[in-house]
Amino acid sequence: MKDVVKGVIALTEHSQAVGDIFNIGSTEEITIEELARKVKEITNSSSPIAYIPYEEAYEVGFEDMMRRVPDISKISNLIGYKPMVGLEEILVRVRDYYRSKTPCIKKALE
Repeated sequence: MKDVVKGVIALTEHSQAVGDIFNIGSTEEITIEELARKVKEITNSSSPIAYIPYEEAYEVGFEDMMRRVPDISKISNLIGYKPMVGLEEILVRVRDYYRSKTPCIKKALE
């Protein structure tokens, strides 16, 4: 999150960014299944991963993008943005945050 916040602040301070649209995020690609496995691993969860058919997950006519990797070249060229924190570190930070803030979640994650 810090990467995105720093990027947004830098954009607000740059005159050439006014009125323009920028992709911001990470170019680290991961599937939903890989993400679910990482979350299970990092949290030591025994929860099963449930697979739901596309037709059940989305309403008729919904078109989902099969790959989500933002092209961040525009923001990178303008303000030098590049993500510094990787997905695994972000997941660990989220886990640690919830462990410290929520007693029932803390207990469940131990």
